[in-house]
Amino acid sequence: MPQKASDNAPLSTRFDEWRARGFDADACPVRNVLDRIGDKWTSLLLVVLAARPHRFSELHRAVPDISKRMLTQSLRDLQRDGLITRHVFPTKPPSVEYRLSPLGQSAMAPLAGLIDWAERSFEEIKASRAAFDAGDTSEQMSAA
Repeated sequence: MPQKASDNAPLSTRFDEWRARGFDADACPVRNVLDRIGDKWTSLLLVVLAARPHRFSELHRAVPDISKRMLTQSLRDLQRDGLITRHVFPTKPPSVEYRLSPLGQSAMAPLAGLIDWAERSFEEIKASRAAFDAGDTSEQMSAA
């Protein structure tokens, strides 16, 4: 697949291009994707499902602080977005298995990069939050 010139443009230039085309916040691919990937549970569920398919109860055990209701909603949202598939086995009682779709698998490399960055940066982020919460905004103000 040929690469477009805009694929290598700096992010600010790409944003300017989006705005020039009549930027529609509701149709923004970045906002839409980050809204899903950036929520509290999606990244965790995708990482768990990256290893292998899981049944609902296995997912709930893997992410124990998620409520069953929120797990159900998160799985529906991921399925709606095409990031996971749901397979019902004809057993009694029926069993259901969730797995990454090809689209979900394609999200793993960028998600791994974000996870790596978060792990490397977390202590610095926590220190910055603590300084900000203590009222020390001098560094942020001087950088602006």
